Amino acid sequence: MSVESAPATGTAPTGPTTKQPPATTALAGGTTGADEPAATRGRTSIADVVVVKVAGVAAREIPGVHAMGGGLSRTIGAVRDRVPGGRANVGRGVKVEVGERQTAIDLDLVVEYGVPIADLARDVRENVIDAVERITGLEVVEVNVTINDVHLPDDEDSAPDTTSRVA
Repeated sequence: MSVESAPATGTAPTGPTTKQPPATTALAGGTTGADEPAATRGRTSIADVVVVKVAGVAAREIPGVHAMGGGLSRTIGAVRDRVPGGRANVGRGVKVEVGERQTAIDLDLVVEYGVPIADLARDVRENVIDAVERITGLEVVEVNVTINDVHLPDDEDSAPDTTSRVA
């Protein structure tokens, strides 16, 4: 992916024990001073996680998308979703690279059986680009869609029925 990178901020190199703040990108450079219009005073920064969430929600809006993420992330997510008080992770299956004005997005999807995959990928791509550009103002340079699995009608998402058929 080729995305315009944000300039270095002079932070120390990170290692396994160094904690970094969430990655953000400056959307508007803004100016300072009392004589400037109010709308241009200051900067607007968008955290990478914002792009991840917007893209995840937009991808899930398309009929035929059953789930997102690879096998391991879906398994961990299913356990996490069942924990009382836990929330679904809308960013599962989404990776982004964000620069100053552009972003590139990778999506991992599980599709419903019978849905034309090429059409689904096109619809997901269009919806994600529209949502990210409209909400964040960043230019989306690419959306890569990977289909990891197909959900079959016989696949069980819930626990098996334990009721007895005989009395």
